[in-house]
Amino acid sequence: MSLAKVVVQHGVIGSVLMDKIEKHSAKTAVVGLGYVGLPFAVEKAKVGFPVIGIDQNPKRASMANKGENYIKDVKDEELREIVANGTFKATTDFSVLAECDVVVICVPTPLTITRDPDISYIENVSDEIAKYLHRGQLITLESTTYPGTTEEVILPKLEKKGLVVGQDFFLAFSPERVDPGNLRYSTKNTNKVVGGVTPQCLNIATTFYRQTILHVVPVSSPAVAEMTKVFENTYRAVNIALVNELALLCDRMNIDVWEVIDAAATKPFGIQIFYPGPGVGGHCIPIDPFYLTWKARQFEFHTRFIELAGEINIQMPYFVVEKVIRALNTRKKALNGAKILVLGVAYKKDIDDVRESPVLRIMELLRENGAEVLYSDPYIPVIEPHGGSSVRAESVKLTDDLLKSADCIVIGTNHSCFDYDHIVSLSSAIVDTRNATKLVEHDREKICKL
Repeated sequence: MSLAKVVVQHGVIGSVLMDKIEKHSAKTAVVGLGYVGLPFAVEKAKVGFPVIGIDQNPKRASMANKGENYIKDVKDEELREIVANGTFKATTDFSVLAECDVVVICVPTPLTITRDPDISYIENVSDEIAKYLHRGQLITLESTTYPGTTEEVILPKLEKKGLVVGQDFFLAFSPERVDPGNLRYSTKNTNKVVGGVTPQCLNIATTFYRQTILHVVPVSSPAVAEMTKVFENTYRAVNIALVNELALLCDRMNIDVWEVIDAAATKPFGIQIFYPGPGVGGHCIPIDPFYLTWKARQFEFHTRFIELAGEINIQMPYFVVEKVIRALNTRKKALNGAKILVLGVAYKKDIDDVRESPVLRIMELLRENGAEVLYSDPYIPVIEPHGGSSVRAESVKLTDDLLKSADCIVIGTNHSCFDYDHIVSLSSAIVDTRNATKLVEHDREKICKL
């Protein structure tokens, strides 16, 4: 075949895929039906894309096929509708990729026990995609990872068949920006950064995302998009560490850090307010900075500022335990043998996500020091050991008798459903890590704030 015919053929491949995308007929696979994947799949299916969700958890795939929602940010009725009209179905079988035009990877990227990146999920999924890769496919990665993953890890696996990126198939990175529980920003109205391996990859990926996302931001490469994502969450981690360190200093100086922050927030320019807490949690902030520091070491660059922030945030659960000890001491009680009630274990308020929650570490430390630890969280009925946490427990019903019987109450997550005025009135001592009792005017002597 002449070079001219090859160029025309490659151009036709891209044009056919673009046409399918613009007509919403491109069969789309979403690999990973968790907090990122399921909302994304729903958005695509809502506008007519035929979507197949792939999840290796049979229970999750079965629930999705029945229209049984397990992600709070997805509306029950929307999931039921796309299942009923046939635009969405789920499976555990990767062979369906052979018939798909677009594959979106939304799998976890945790840390190892030594806090190094664990991209095994990405690697395993890429191997599966490579088995079924064919001409005219768009592959996009949404999982947060270190700069270089798309081109250094995924691309070589996909090229083994001899297909050419940007001509036969198309590859891009577009980081998820999911904020669980955020009522203002959803998948649809959160700006989407996209970086393609080639200009044609970028063009096709940008077109794909524009079908369901209001504003798409193209950048020059996958590495730029990958760096953008880890920078966003490193920015938050560093600023949270700064205010956490301020809280430690204010505690030493007997200054109310919350009053300081409220006063600083009145300045109309030059400051963005962050708040202290028991540590950092969730699927991004405790993890993403370590992806960046790990990658930086390959370039003989030591990210001292970022690593120091990580050290400060990791120490906050220890500080909370110290505050519990102080609160008990004022009542002539020891931590060993004390009954501690933890209110809220989710990593932030009003959500059902306990991943990387610093409250779990607080519970571990309290138990290690001989305390009896109970927790109550209407969003988290059961805690199972996961990641680096060994905590296994069931939520207890929050009764007046329980509040009265606790030697100390730790407010770990400031859920809106808790009646803090009532909690304070019945408690003997409270360690408030979230300033949840700010508006409680009585019994202030009981409250030990961060």
